Amino acid sequence: MSGTATRELKLPLSDADVRALKVGDIVYVSGEIHSTAGIPTHKRMLECLARGEALPFDLKGGALFHLGSYNIEDDKGGLKILYINPTTSTRFNDLMPQLIPALGLRLTGGKGGLDARSALAMKQAGCVYLSFLGGGAPILTDAIKRVTGIGWRDMISHYRLVRIEVERLGPLTVAIDAHGNSVYDDTIKAMHDNRAAILAELRAERERG
Repeated sequence: MSGTATRELKLPLSDADVRALKVGDIVYVSGEIHSTAGIPTHKRMLECLARGEALPFDLKGGALFHLGSYNIEDDKGGLKILYINPTTSTRFNDLMPQLIPALGLRLTGGKGGLDARSALAMKQAGCVYLSFLGGGAPILTDAIKRVTGIGWRDMISHYRLVRIEVERLGPLTVAIDAHGNSVYDDTIKAMHDNRAAILAELRAERERG
């Protein structure tokens, strides 16, 4: 894609940092990210916010990524992540439009994208969606420096809200930017355009026959 750039992002990020990103840009993220693979976790965050309760971590200016993991706990309650891999973000379509502004997120991401409601929330709040490399678990896991916090230990491990220090996590692609542009919208439009063209060609062939 022409006009794209490669950028190094250091968390936390400002509104200006995020709005400088464009769809197709390749980014590497350093700092402390937050991850979970659980719908119950997202619902729990919303419930806490509704009750005015503090979350385990302050995510303002930060990142919440949809990542599954395989990990082991040590005898001191620490967590060692053996690998991370993106999980499907579309599962969270009904929850992210509320969480993005409420948490003050600048980055979210996983695989599969988010819908138009989330894209609008990102445009209004100053947040982007990053698409993770499919099958890239070894590369992504290499970026982990250490686990710096574990929230909600009562949940199963990959549903916990985990804070992870990373260095140059990536390459990640800006798939929805903070201006309302989405590669997923473009893909759907192209699919419909191609379908219309194919049907028109088939009709023409029938008429010729």
